[in-house]
Amino acid sequence: MAQIVGAAGPTRRQADWAAFYKNGPPKEVIVIDDDTPPPPSLSSSASSSSSSTHTAPTGHLTSSGTRYKITRPVMPPTTLYHPTPDSLSGPSSIPVPTRRVTRRANKRLPSTDLTHSEMSGQYAYADNTHAARVGQPANSHYRTAQPVIAIDESPAKKKRKSNADLKYIQPVPQANRTVQYAAPQQNATTTNGNTVVNGPHWDDKEGHYIVTPGQEFTSRYEIIRLLGQGTFGKVVECMDRDTGRRCAIKIIRAIQKYRDASKIEARVLRTLKKSDPTNGYKCLHLNDCFDYRNHVCMVFDLLGQSIYDWLKDNQFCPFPPNQIQHFARQLLTSVAFLHRLRLIHTDLKPENILLANGAYKQMPYRKTPTSKMQTRRVLLDPEIRLIDFGSATFQDEHHSTVVCTRHYRAPEIILGLGWSYPCDIWSIGCILVEFLTGEALFQTHDNLEHLAMMQAVLGPIPDKLVRATHKSSQKYFVRGQLDYPNDDTKRNSRRYVKALKPLKDYVVSASNRIESMAFSQELRDLLRSLLAYDPEERITAAHALKHPYFSYVVDEDGHVLGKKSGSETIIM
Repeated sequence: MAQIVGAAGPTRRQADWAAFYKNGPPKEVIVIDDDTPPPPSLSSSASSSSSSTHTAPTGHLTSSGTRYKITRPVMPPTTLYHPTPDSLSGPSSIPVPTRRVTRRANKRLPSTDLTHSEMSGQYAYADNTHAARVGQPANSHYRTAQPVIAIDESPAKKKRKSNADLKYIQPVPQANRTVQYAAPQQNATTTNGNTVVNGPHWDDKEGHYIVTPGQEFTSRYEIIRLLGQGTFGKVVECMDRDTGRRCAIKIIRAIQKYRDASKIEARVLRTLKKSDPTNGYKCLHLNDCFDYRNHVCMVFDLLGQSIYDWLKDNQFCPFPPNQIQHFARQLLTSVAFLHRLRLIHTDLKPENILLANGAYKQMPYRKTPTSKMQTRRVLLDPEIRLIDFGSATFQDEHHSTVVCTRHYRAPEIILGLGWSYPCDIWSIGCILVEFLTGEALFQTHDNLEHLAMMQAVLGPIPDKLVRATHKSSQKYFVRGQLDYPNDDTKRNSRRYVKALKPLKDYVVSASNRIESMAFSQELRDLLRSLLAYDPEERITAAHALKHPYFSYVVDEDGHVLGKKSGSETIIM
């Protein structure tokens, strides 16, 4: 309780303890003491304060003689706290005392707040101080679904003698503080963020279904093997007992936000199948969708590996020119179909393009005219399927601020200009260059470096886009020019950007013949149209399919064999 002396004599003002403890009780408090004598009215109370048995050893003296004393923290009144799982999302959810910054140290000491360990799916204290108080071993990690914390302590008494003398007295020892945790429910599916606090035995702590080969997955399917795993969940190969054929089942994590997203994806997939029952547009079709053990499960045809995995297994050797042309035609056909349905894929990349059949043959190959002869795999059937519509968005529905995987992200997204169908076209341009070289064109994770790479390959960003840039992205420009390199640019970044070539240099003609050079020039022109900075000037998928590039007939070495004219092919 504080006293205020006014003209009419001493008056009392009730302390606002709720405001004082709004951030939790202090772990340590600072007691500043000097030789200034206290007012007569407080001398007796000051004496009792100085003799408190809870006062810590005196700290260092300053040049002015002021000394610092640290006492035990003062706890709030008796409180029974029953947090729900949703209330455990942050370190401030449970009123655990935090340490106070001392003037002498002038730095924050480790916090004893209860922190969430997202990777392990457990809750762990940041240090051992609090764990020891609640009877836990040092460095222990333990899980709980609904902790109940009982705190039995009284508020501190605060007496003010002068501006230089402030003491906190704690009548109740810290040892009286007790913390108890209620036992979690067995097989509970309560979730906190992305982590299952105490899930069923068939799920791991992150909400993923535990895949066991040979295990029954409903009465119809039997798990054969795990095909892949991502943030969304797992994909497994299963045997369908009803048809006797193998299939792929996408098992979504038992986390509500992923369940919700999967329902949107299923809606998109049903729209695609209804609009194209014969699958002439080469998009993945959904065969079945059901809920099993709190997991949304989607059944698809079993296809080959992704284009990315193929490149990796093939030592990132580029595809033959005729197969690049075939991929380009199929991709643009699929995307044009999506755009007619007012759908934007938003995540086109080699990982989301599957081979219908991974059969191949070995062929001799020389990466450069001066390099050593080697062999590479060449697909026997370049048929592909476009997959992963989990991020697909209808044009007239909500658009997230950032979409697309970094390497395939269009400039309008980075500059905050909004996005639509053209962002898919940019991604296709990046993918085709990757097919030509075997490596991603823009390998970066930084916006400024990404824009610098674009300029190295495509030339300066148009003034129209720079002027329209969202205020959050204007920091990348100085007086209308990209602020790269600058004082913070690292040497390896400068070196990497400098090593990039202009777009035209990525397309190499197979020979000096006029036909081969003309074919290469058409490919350069198509890539330039796909990678136009301005989304309004970027070519559409439907118009790209009519580009002269697709009129040429070439072999695996890139030599032109003929040219199509209408329904006829003219052999050269």
